[in-house]
Amino acid sequence: MNLELLLKSLITPELIAQCPKCDEEFKLCDSLLFDGTKKFPDKAEKTRLQLIQEFAERQNELEKRKVSADVTAEKRAIDVGFGKIIEKFIPAYKNLKLQFAECRPLFDPIDILVFNGLLNRKVDQITFLEIKSGNSSLNKHQRIIRDAILENKVDMKVL
Repeated sequence: MNLELLLKSLITPELIAQCPKCDEEFKLCDSLLFDGTKKFPDKAEKTRLQLIQEFAERQNELEKRKVSADVTAEKRAIDVGFGKIIEKFIPAYKNLKLQFAECRPLFDPIDILVFNGLLNRKVDQITFLEIKSGNSSLNKHQRIIRDAILENKVDMKVL
């Protein structure tokens, strides 16, 4: 039996097929059956060209997103790297009016502990100093630490 005869024999109201994607059943006589190795029927060719166009559009959109993600990731990496460098020098920055000798770097998760008054041998306050640039904000761990400080959940132990 050749393919054309087989396709014609399948187009009967008695034969039911099931869509592999949505599991809905349909009569084969309601579908467009054709030999895919030959010229597509006009309706099938129109659908094929439409799908090719949609694929090309999606591919272009993905390329744009990839470039955008690459640029964003690169900028973020530069900003983070710059911040990591600057935070090491910030205690010496004169406009902050910090006494360099009163500062102790932690770097992560909080940048610096400042023992205000340490040079005068009377620490009247300890400041947890986190340095941010631009529009950056506290990360999850820094927010947890900030909340513990604000709730007076600070303790000291000597071992």
